[in-house]
Amino acid sequence: MSIEALAFSHFDPAVRPNDDLFRHVNGAWLASARIPDDRSSWGAFYELREAAERAVREIVEEQTTDGPDPDAARIANLYTSFMAVDEVNRTGIAPLRPLLARIDRIATLADLASFWGWSMRHGIDTPVSFGNDADPGNPKHHVVFVAQSGIGLPDEEYYRLPEHAEIRDHYRKHMARMLELGGVAEAGPQAELAFELETRIAARHWDKVRTRDMVEMYHPQTWAEFTADAPAIDWAAILAGAELPIEAVSRVINMQHTFCAGLAELVTEELLPAWRAWARWQLVDALAPWLPDELVEEHFDFYGRRLQGIPELRERWKRGVALVEEVLGEAVGRNYVARYFPPQTKRRADELVANLLTAYRESIAQLDWMTDQTRAEALDKLAKLRAKIGYPDKWRDYSRLEVHPDDLLGNVLRADSFEFDHMIEQLSEPIDPDEWLMYPQSVNAYYHPLRNEIVFPAAILQPPFFNPDADDAVNYGAIGAVIGHEIGHGFDDQGSTCDGEGRLRNWWTEADKAAFEQRTAALVAQYGALAPSAVPDVKVNGELTLGENIGDLGGLAIAYQAWLLATERAGRPAEPVDGIPAAQRFFFGWAAAWRGLTRPEALRERLATDPHSPDEIRCNQTARNVAAFHTAFDTSPGDALWLDPAERVRIW
Repeated sequence: MSIEALAFSHFDPAVRPNDDLFRHVNGAWLASARIPDDRSSWGAFYELREAAERAVREIVEEQTTDGPDPDAARIANLYTSFMAVDEVNRTGIAPLRPLLARIDRIATLADLASFWGWSMRHGIDTPVSFGNDADPGNPKHHVVFVAQSGIGLPDEEYYRLPEHAEIRDHYRKHMARMLELGGVAEAGPQAELAFELETRIAARHWDKVRTRDMVEMYHPQTWAEFTADAPAIDWAAILAGAELPIEAVSRVINMQHTFCAGLAELVTEELLPAWRAWARWQLVDALAPWLPDELVEEHFDFYGRRLQGIPELRERWKRGVALVEEVLGEAVGRNYVARYFPPQTKRRADELVANLLTAYRESIAQLDWMTDQTRAEALDKLAKLRAKIGYPDKWRDYSRLEVHPDDLLGNVLRADSFEFDHMIEQLSEPIDPDEWLMYPQSVNAYYHPLRNEIVFPAAILQPPFFNPDADDAVNYGAIGAVIGHEIGHGFDDQGSTCDGEGRLRNWWTEADKAAFEQRTAALVAQYGALAPSAVPDVKVNGELTLGENIGDLGGLAIAYQAWLLATERAGRPAEPVDGIPAAQRFFFGWAAAWRGLTRPEALRERLATDPHSPDEIRCNQTARNVAAFHTAFDTSPGDALWLDPAERVRIW
């Protein structure tokens, strides 16, 4: 079935693209669209995600336990256990009681540390988290990353800034109600103890801008050096509780390297009652989605309704599908690819990527602010970048994961333990270049700086991002800019700290770095002056969003150059379609991709925590920095999106 390249019914001709590209292309849709009651946002990304969700539901519900595929049985059993709501409600909080009893038995700091280890293994938050990834100093190998954790509100600023006082009050009430529903005695006083301790944990957290700094967060230590910084914490007991061999942590990356020492100040005998209260809270909070309806509803009431303004809890089948994807994502993905990702889509996507890489190469070769020494390094990095399109070449082995049709909470705990074991196994192995960190059915994409790779799952390669029925101009403006964005992360303020091998290394001359930072500072200032129309009193954090803004800017500008390259290779000029010049259609494709609405509550939270700018700002502010936009629409100083050439930022 043919799908129109541009949805003209979404356009608002009363708004000039020169003044507001976002509303010119999406204005009619914005005026009539309504966010579904179970979502915080709606738009192009979310429509596609919902379509993928429906497709995955079909796959999940078709799986049986009596066939030859053991993964099909695992999918069927896990989904069955979640959908058995009557059984879950009948069982009640009985599965919680032995876990809460374990917390009651915490009598020493060693007991506390052991419980933290057990919690790490089973997906329950602890004040410090262990994970693994490529070692920035040796990116062919895995290493343990130790990071700050342990807070339930979206960010450390929620515990201290006056504008979040109302949220803090609701959070405290929510904690008390959750503990009460979880069968914890003296729930109110326990909640107060937990909240006060959590506030003290948050006070030791690095802020969100500082935690973007890859150089500052690269703090390698031996295990002896790491534990010596926080001797009050019984690290041996943590390892024992987590069943984590000491050999696996012989070298760690202590990311927020002042945090553990600060945390150790709180690990005292006097605070053991508070730590037990906090552990009860973390346990009930983490396991609530797999417990009776009352706990599920209370959990959603705070995190969904209060923080994000979402009126209704998602239907149970949607939450069940999400659980199956989280636990058995590649087993589902194998089926998804077979049904929904034709080979011709992959071929066209590969062609797009190749043209974008060529355009980046040509652009870098011509940069007037970069010296040849740094340019050679940048081109080497680009040449070594790996693109993964659609799906992995090999699939995950789930044979050691035990799943029962009548044990929802047990399934979840076993799945978390299975993932933890997978992490441990990886620590003794080199990085697998064929590993994917996202599922084929995910409507998303990523760039990994330590692996120097971009990954585009099958599900995002569909309209409105990629449309086989659309002309090249629209496709390059949409998916081309998204691909360009991910490539651009290799050269943003953080990605540019790693070389072509993924190694954290300064490959810049001092003069080139200064020229780069001059341009990024201008971008910080531009975005820091903007606020979304739905929340005009909260401005974008230009420092927090810098990396994504660089990605957007480079992605759009390079996608335009790649489209010109594709047009040139076709051997014929790009003709108008629907009476619209091809260059304008390129930017219309870009704007259509950012079609979206977000609830004010959720938008406020994202402005405080999300490194992405709001959709309308991503669309308009990026475009007005690109010279081709002004040429395509013949903008002039009186237009709202006019930006003086001297103020336009071009980095890549």
